Amino acid sequence: MPDVSRSAAGMPAAAQAMEAEALFDWLVSEYKDRLYTYVRRLVRQRSEAEDLTQEVFIRAYRSLPAFRREAQYDTWLYRIATNLVIDRHRRRQRQPDALSFEDEAGEVANLPATRRAANPAGSLEARELQERVRRAVASLPIKLRLAVALHDLQGLSYEATSEALGCPVGTVKSRLFNARNLLKKKLRDYLET
Repeated sequence: MPDVSRSAAGMPAAAQAMEAEALFDWLVSEYKDRLYTYVRRLVRQRSEAEDLTQEVFIRAYRSLPAFRREAQYDTWLYRIATNLVIDRHRRRQRQPDALSFEDEAGEVANLPATRRAANPAGSLEARELQERVRRAVASLPIKLRLAVALHDLQGLSYEATSEALGCPVGTVKSRLFNARNLLKKKLRDYLET
């Protein structure tokens, strides 16, 4: 695309004039990796994350004619993904989901300085911390887990997280505060050693 200036909706200006199929192709190429990463952090299996990500784009395609152009595309897509994950969670409430802290290459993500230790003992500590954090986050209530995944792991602003979750910014901040306090309590023994 020659014109890469961004509009208020976060998309190249030239893309706004595209027909629905071209716009859909652009959305998929622009957001598929980020949405997959977000969904993957909320569900246990890769295949399920792939299916949910595909469903996000199916729903987005069907909803394109009704899309409000003043909203941002990424926030809209995260909202669809969030709703799908919540629906899935409601169907499977008896099985807590794990939140993955690994990227596609298996690298530890969003961990402190021990992330890539030069020695084997440091690597072992990093893996142990990763597993404890993963379990602690996975044990959070779904609303808190979604806020952590969008804001802390995906890097969305409070406002974008608020829009994606369909709740006020104050609620997002409250959920993050509560999630962090719960995580501190769950990880206190490990952090003190």
